Amino acid sequence: MNLADTITTTSSTSSSSPPLLTLSPPIILSPCAACKILRRRCVDKCLLAPYFPPTDPLKFTVAHRVFGASNIIKFLQDLPESHRADAVSSMVYEANARIRDPIYGCAGAICKLQKQVTELQAQLARTRADLLHVQTQHANFLALLMASSSMQSPPINQSPVDSPNFFYDGDSDNNGLAYGSIWEDSLWA
Repeated sequence: MNLADTITTTSSTSSSSPPLLTLSPPIILSPCAACKILRRRCVDKCLLAPYFPPTDPLKFTVAHRVFGASNIIKFLQDLPESHRADAVSSMVYEANARIRDPIYGCAGAICKLQKQVTELQAQLARTRADLLHVQTQHANFLALLMASSSMQSPPINQSPVDSPNFFYDGDSDNNGLAYGSIWEDSLWA
């Protein structure tokens, strides 16, 4: 039986009959996915119908395979209606995880993710330490470079007269400067 067979629609009425007198037959909906899979009649107040629509039978199949229909019904009966949708989502998620990992289920996935977070935090700490080390080396290099450049450059306003290799001789041709050694000639004579 397919969906087109189970849903009946009202037929068009002739123009001679008044529209108020036409009675439409009741619309019969397809059973929910749970009742369809369990091959039972879906009643009006089916507990599973709002959470397992006929368009998504895989959702119930997975949950039924792991938890069983009676356990799913018991879980839902014990919860207030406001929490049932979240409970069904959790059951389907756990059932999918149990199918992938029958031993640990969701706990295995959570443990794996926590381990990955721990490893990434350690890697981030190592990277930050490396970055701090490189920044410190860069700062030390710049300080060393500035210190060595200040020692090598001569003072800007130093004149040749102040230099120890020159002495002043007022009688010389070169604007009062005479080139010579520090030692005076009288010491060697």
